[in-house]
Amino acid sequence: MAKTIYVLDPVAPCPAAADWRNRQLEGLRGKVLGFIDNSKPNFAYLVADMAELAVARYRASGVLTHTKLLGSSVPAGEAVYRDFAERCDIVITGSGD
Repeated sequence: MAKTIYVLDPVAPCPAAADWRNRQLEGLRGKVLGFIDNSKPNFAYLVADMAELAVARYRASGVLTHTKLLGSSVPAGEAVYRDFAERCDIVITGSGD
């Protein structure tokens, strides 16, 4: 009796690479920073310190934060990504323990 063996490739296709050459910041002055907190312990403290430093020392104009409440392995959601893309000049996602 012939048996069929299926081999699955778990690798997702790579989306078109973003062109980062013209997307470098020349500093934080006047920029809005976004932080996506994965809700692990201690990252909120790091975000608070980085936000304060960015505004006080580097003259960032604002900071937005989002804390993922469903856990670190669950994506933040399309609405959060769209909002941050529209309102932020740079977004940092983080992990803490």
